[in-house]
Amino acid sequence: MRTVAQIESLLPELEFCTADELEDQDLDFKQWDAQSRDKAVRLMVHMAVCMANGEGGTVVFGIADRVKGREKAILGVPPEIDTNLLRKAIYDQTDPKITPVFEELRVPEGTGRLILMQIYSGMPPYTDNAGRGSIRIGKDCQPLTGTLRRKIGVETGETDYTAESVAAANSQLLSFTAIEALRNQARKERAPDDLLRLTDIELLAALGLVRHNRFTRAALLLAGTESAIREYCPGHNWTFLQMTSDTVYGIREDRVSALPLSVQRIQELLVPFNPITTYQQGLFHFEYHTWPEIAIREALMNAFCHVDLRIAGPVMVRLYPDRLEVSNNGGFIAGITPGNILHHQPASRNPLLVEALTRLRLVNRSNLGINRMFSSLLIEGKEPPHIREIGESVLVSFPRRELNAAFRLFVAEEGEKGRDPGVDELLLLQHLLHHPEVNTGSAAGLCQRSESEIRERLSAMETSGYIEHGGAGRGAYWCLHPELYKRLASDGQGEVRRRVDWEAAKTRILSILMERARRGEPGLSNKEIRQITRFDRNQVYRLMTELRQENPFLQSPGRGKYARHEFRQ
Repeated sequence: MRTVAQIESLLPELEFCTADELEDQDLDFKQWDAQSRDKAVRLMVHMAVCMANGEGGTVVFGIADRVKGREKAILGVPPEIDTNLLRKAIYDQTDPKITPVFEELRVPEGTGRLILMQIYSGMPPYTDNAGRGSIRIGKDCQPLTGTLRRKIGVETGETDYTAESVAAANSQLLSFTAIEALRNQARKERAPDDLLRLTDIELLAALGLVRHNRFTRAALLLAGTESAIREYCPGHNWTFLQMTSDTVYGIREDRVSALPLSVQRIQELLVPFNPITTYQQGLFHFEYHTWPEIAIREALMNAFCHVDLRIAGPVMVRLYPDRLEVSNNGGFIAGITPGNILHHQPASRNPLLVEALTRLRLVNRSNLGINRMFSSLLIEGKEPPHIREIGESVLVSFPRRELNAAFRLFVAEEGEKGRDPGVDELLLLQHLLHHPEVNTGSAAGLCQRSESEIRERLSAMETSGYIEHGGAGRGAYWCLHPELYKRLASDGQGEVRRRVDWEAAKTRILSILMERARRGEPGLSNKEIRQITRFDRNQVYRLMTELRQENPFLQSPGRGKYARHEFRQ
């Protein structure tokens, strides 16, 4: 949603680009149809429905969206158009009813008047009175197809498959083993004792899984027998494959079991392939797995909680020689993507099931599960999980990596000082261990933050002595402090990896060229200058161009791999 002041501040941009280029998920520009008021109102209704289904936004009427130049683009809305009548027309022609808020913006161009239509998010899906609908996706209004309507129903909880009552509340449908596993796992997570002391059916009822004396699917998913799950939750099953290559497997297990038993059994199958290694350093004594147990558990709980049980196919766990993969049917919902999952507001495909597990403290509604997965790997100096959406499924992949003992010790010692690095800091430190430097844009993408947010974190890391920065403005970059790099890596490249400051680089290169000329030695090639300064090709080209402009004794290198920059008086 954009304010009048924000729209006004965007208008000068029309001199250099079209309104279409300024549009976003929550912003659109439309020209007012001066020839037909009915067409103009129909366009308004269409945009109101589109924005309401797409979490709300602002539509600015009176601007041609594909014309460059402010005076040409701003045509305005006729002064006789009454926004009260427009509001009533949109209310009357939408279902459920949409009540927009209209604001005016005075401009010197066109009719002198723009109309802003503010649409607040509600409870989609919305359509017009004829049942037509669209949804805002990026900068476009796309048809509200059956698939998209079903997805909206899932996101709003209106079509929670696990909340449907399916069988009379009979204890014969419950697995004693599953109930005990559920209690034990919840007890380890310190769930409320008064909840765990209830009888089996009382416990499920207290979790909201028994309605009108009937079990919901969520109740059977958590505590049902195999036969009950097969009958009432036919989409719930899992497969474990220990792959010896991309096409051949050694161990396979296919099962239908209650969720706590499923997670427990898969963890047992992984034990022989996930041994404990002990590392001792001074007072610190570390025991670690190739894949941290917390990361595996969170990945499995996410897969079983967010699987689309209407789509036939198991939760798949594939163990390869170089990675572990966990996948489930059902793509991301509510705007979550692999590129924003670290900080996006959590959303549940199966809200009742997730709510019950939340009360048992087996999942976290604050989106901490993903952060725990990342953190448990990063503190051991390992890669974070790779998360991908493939069609209508989600795949989480854990590369097999060895412990970086020096990094684990560093994190432990920082914790002793009360400075536990967060996920952002861990991601940046791990990146800088393997790359000489990072710029603001790359750091923001890596941590899934805005550039303003990441600048604050980079500044705090610099204050803590973790990193140092060079350059200015858009050319700013950050690198690992040489002392910390020396501590975490054993290749002795801490100083060598450091990029030379721009002006210092000029002085250094000029000094080397003068000394070589004095000794009668050849000058420097572009490759040698890159090695000295840690600059890339374009930066070296700019550097040497500036140096030649400032010093007439520098000769142009010419062309070819033997070309060299020379100093000649």
